[in-house]
Amino acid sequence: MSLEYLHTMVRVEDLDASLDFYIGKLGLVEIRRNEVESGRYTLVFLAAPHDEERAKHNKAPMVELTYNWPDEDGKTESYSGGRNFGHLAYRVDNIYETCQSLMDAGITINRPPHDGNMAFIKSPDGISIELLQKGDALEPQEPWASMENTGSW
Repeated sequence: MSLEYLHTMVRVEDLDASLDFYIGKLGLVEIRRNEVESGRYTLVFLAAPHDEERAKHNKAPMVELTYNWPDEDGKTESYSGGRNFGHLAYRVDNIYETCQSLMDAGITINRPPHDGNMAFIKSPDGISIELLQKGDALEPQEPWASMENTGSW
């Protein structure tokens, strides 16, 4: 199985304060930002200055800040109990072969790769791990396309 470390996701309650910390004080560099109107969230990917050029081509690990927009009443979710830490992400050569290998080893696939692109598993300590297909998504195939989600991720 081939893994390539991609990013660590952290949920933030105040995007401006978080950017001030990660960029203004810690010295990370913003690589890209995705505003997702339909999902009401913003993703900001950051890298260490030394990794900036490589990160622009997804060749260096990053921190993904996830900011969920306020609701209609202007309230944002308060994260507790580790909910602010999201997941580790790895790119794999073949999502189906990787998931099958993990299942054969007794690992539950919490979010199967229905789309041929993304799956989630959990560590023994409950840390979510996202697996992403290298390159284009594979064609959906069974049993993955119809496999039910299990638990949370």
